[in-house]
Amino acid sequence: MIQRPRGTRDFGPAEMAGRRAVEQAMRNTCHRFGFGEVVTPTFEQAELFTLRSGEEIVDEMYVFRDKGNREIALRPEITASVIRFFVNEMSTMPKPLKLYYVGNCFRYENPQSGRYREFFQLGAELIGNDNPETDAEVISLAVECMRSTGLHNFDVRIGHIGILKSLITEEIEDGAIAGNVLRMIDKEDFDAVGQTLEANGISGSLLESITAIAGTKGGVDVLESIEETEAHEHLRELFEILKLYGIDDCQLDLGIVRGLDYYSGMVFEIDAPKLGAEKQVLGGGSYTLSELFGGEPVFSTGFAIGIDRVMLALEAEKEAPEYAPMDVFVVPTEDAMRKYAFAIVSKIRARGLRADVDLMRRNMSKSLKYASSKGARLAVIVGKDEMAKRSVTLRDMKSGEQTLVPADLVAEELEKALENQSSEQS
Repeated sequence: MIQRPRGTRDFGPAEMAGRRAVEQAMRNTCHRFGFGEVVTPTFEQAELFTLRSGEEIVDEMYVFRDKGNREIALRPEITASVIRFFVNEMSTMPKPLKLYYVGNCFRYENPQSGRYREFFQLGAELIGNDNPETDAEVISLAVECMRSTGLHNFDVRIGHIGILKSLITEEIEDGAIAGNVLRMIDKEDFDAVGQTLEANGISGSLLESITAIAGTKGGVDVLESIEETEAHEHLRELFEILKLYGIDDCQLDLGIVRGLDYYSGMVFEIDAPKLGAEKQVLGGGSYTLSELFGGEPVFSTGFAIGIDRVMLALEAEKEAPEYAPMDVFVVPTEDAMRKYAFAIVSKIRARGLRADVDLMRRNMSKSLKYASSKGARLAVIVGKDEMAKRSVTLRDMKSGEQTLVPADLVAEELEKALENQSSEQS
């Protein structure tokens, strides 16, 4: 037997139904916010990602040379592809541009719970301006996407990279060292920060200031505890707008940092606490990336949701969508009735109901047993005596109750029966 590659998964019909329901709920939310879907290639020039994240990301990517000896990479994320698309073809379009995407990504890393070598993202990018309104719109979209999935227990944390970034770049003249320090803060490795500062003869007071700012968490009023910066007013106005959006339970967390140079402003994360150590389900922020790809500088704010982790969080809350593969199963009682059964199932499907028909030439008893195993709510029994009267039998698979109905009206009668079942269950 050939096994699937490590770090990948197979999804069966039940799991895919749940994933598609969650994905569609978030798609619908994006549409309500005026975001349009874009699709970019699954593989790109490897340079697109090394320009964005540095050469060290090559170790985390699936990189290969194609038949033209070009260095190609399976995409490790999609933001870079969207901005490349913007620079190539959309830079003259009226702003703001509101774009969203859904797709699979690939990273060569150690697989563990919630972390895979092939994983799936839904993300959004708002390309236009660097202001609190833009940030609030994107955060509001992210929160509504989470709510739309049925997830109840999640935390929204908002920071501003400018506060720590300005402090570090003022105190550390060497840009490479400053960038390394930011990456260490991103990984919450403050021991490494201290060692780096000490090795480069930088005062230990900087480490104290860094840890004090990174530890600033709570309501927006905790900004009063640190020295005033330009970012303070931006964050205050952002929190005010979020309240107007009906989002008043966000937390300020100045310890959120992105270790990449193009992040310039607001940053935010959403956590699902029930996932434990791998609790982050969403990350986002404001950045300028287009000039790296040959475009004019333009501010963007975006986020990416880990669909895999959202599914795990829903399972932890027992909120994962239920799989309902079938409304109706059509059962011919004998071979002579099969042609009628096929015509009836076609009529039912045309009405928009999920319907199947016996294809294995089972007897009626085994067909009903199969229908029950597949979760069918109703069965349509096509018998010789009934069809002589242009009728079929409707069977409630749960109660066993049976009703004779005209064959020409079977779809309408099924809809009524299904609606009555739903009313009784609620």
